[in-house]
Amino acid sequence: MERVDTEAFPKNPYSYLVLRQFFDAHRDDLLVLADGSALHGYILVSRPVNGCSWILSLGVARDRRRQGLGRQLMVEALHRLHADGAGEARLAVDPANEAALGLYGSLGFVAEGKVHKDYYGPGEDRLLLRLLL
Repeated sequence: MERVDTEAFPKNPYSYLVLRQFFDAHRDDLLVLADGSALHGYILVSRPVNGCSWILSLGVARDRRRQGLGRQLMVEALHRLHADGAGEARLAVDPANEAALGLYGSLGFVAEGKVHKDYYGPGEDRLLLRLLL
């Protein structure tokens, strides 16, 4: 998972420690795509709170991009969130990440207002998106 996360987010990947804590604390909220030899993608979501869940992270290995794996992970996660009682899903995305914006838009996510400057710290702007489930 560390390799995929580093490939997906080379500027700010999660440390091994954080990924391990995510796995330990949110094992049931983590979906992965893998074959017998490697992990190809993952998605981490939050449990619904007041009907709202967050997509916390979605990563696909560099050599597996543009093959529908991100969509497959998102669709499965959204189905599970809906089954768990979520009425909406939210996420924060880099406004310069055109591939992610295209994926999320094609799934029906819409922007909530304008770009939030420095959302994750200096130079880390994000656009918040929302999908009614």
